[in-house]
Amino acid sequence: MKPRIFHPDRREVLAGLLAGLGASAAGAMVGGATPPVTAQLALQARASTLALKPGQPATPIWELAAASHLRDVRLRRGDRCEVVFQNDLPVPLAPVWYGLNGPVTTDPLRGRAPAPPNAVETSIISVSNAGTLLADFRLFEDGLKHPARPLPVIAAETSPVAADRDEVLLIEEWRLRPDGTAVPPGQDPKDATPLYTVNGQTSFELSASGHQRLRLRFINGSQRTVLAIKLEGYDVRVLALDGQPAEPFSARNGALVLAPGARADAVVDAAASAQFLLHDGKAAQPIGSLKISDQLERRVPLAPPQPLPSNDLPERLDLRGALRFDVALGAPDVGWARPVNFSTASAPAFRARTGRTVVLALKNPAPVTTVFHLHGHPFRLLDKLDDGWKPYWLDTLAIEPGQTHRIAFAATASGRWLLESVATDWAAPRLVRWYAVE
Repeated sequence: MKPRIFHPDRREVLAGLLAGLGASAAGAMVGGATPPVTAQLALQARASTLALKPGQPATPIWELAAASHLRDVRLRRGDRCEVVFQNDLPVPLAPVWYGLNGPVTTDPLRGRAPAPPNAVETSIISVSNAGTLLADFRLFEDGLKHPARPLPVIAAETSPVAADRDEVLLIEEWRLRPDGTAVPPGQDPKDATPLYTVNGQTSFELSASGHQRLRLRFINGSQRTVLAIKLEGYDVRVLALDGQPAEPFSARNGALVLAPGARADAVVDAAASAQFLLHDGKAAQPIGSLKISDQLERRVPLAPPQPLPSNDLPERLDLRGALRFDVALGAPDVGWARPVNFSTASAPAFRARTGRTVVLALKNPAPVTTVFHLHGHPFRLLDKLDDGWKPYWLDTLAIEPGQTHRIAFAATASGRWLLESVATDWAAPRLVRWYAVE
């Protein structure tokens, strides 16, 4: 992919803004009035293209890109990051953060207007957790003229993690028309056919040395499809789900099943070349490969992977004293709305006091699997008998037709937060509600 080149004046604008931010950060440290800025990030909403079909013109897309980073965006837990966002697209947009829990700058649907075309805006985000994050435009689907690529963001742990390599694998889904153009999500795909990429490539190759330990951050960047991915013949050990550490465990049958927007950090010890296989619920297909180029000499054998450092989430949740609410996903008569029509003047799905445990009974009345995302707080998936929970945290959950799942979270971050619901149908609208922690 060849991203659109900055015009010199835009480069100067971004450079000047970042220089100014550095000066303001220094001033804050001297004055002591506010915590210092410890990281800076320049983001750009821009038009681009992606080569998806041999022999056809590159497909026009929109993307959220990091103008300040050549490769992955890497921050650190505890950073106070000042973000410069430049909108070079013809519709109002703003990045929405997934996995950035706790108090953050107000997102566009909770009161802050998205940036108009040609605008440059600044904001501050507090990186309270380490983990794999995602910044995206998916809340603005109603205005997108082309499919949009999200931006993975890594919030590194404050202490080292035992791995030789740390790689992001962003899986994306496209619906291509016969002429090579792509259908944005939320529209009828008609005669378009699905196609999947990893890091923008239809045939992804990851080169590694034998005996290297690889930390692989899998992200389902697709908009509608629950995907399973596996590295054929490997024991894939899961370290984190949706950016939150888990006690390491082996993926069932070696496959990671991810809802749209979900993330999984895993480790593999490279031994032999193998294929990455992707299953979209219909068929398995090779989507990339791990190629072993040489052998790394190790004097000491690799120890089993250890748990990641804690993000200080509560060890236990008070289910006996929890506030309990029923939430029917996507039902228009109970307050769900398209993002373009959303307003916090509508009634909240529920209200909770800070510090309380909240249990939600999520029911999917739709005839297809529906994906739920909770902003602001990670949650535990409760056991069927409501007497315990799975040993990991999530922020995204796929619920099959007619099923009800119960989740629980500690309402620690005050404010107004979003709930998202979208059916796994390309033409289905994305819907939102809100809840309050007071």
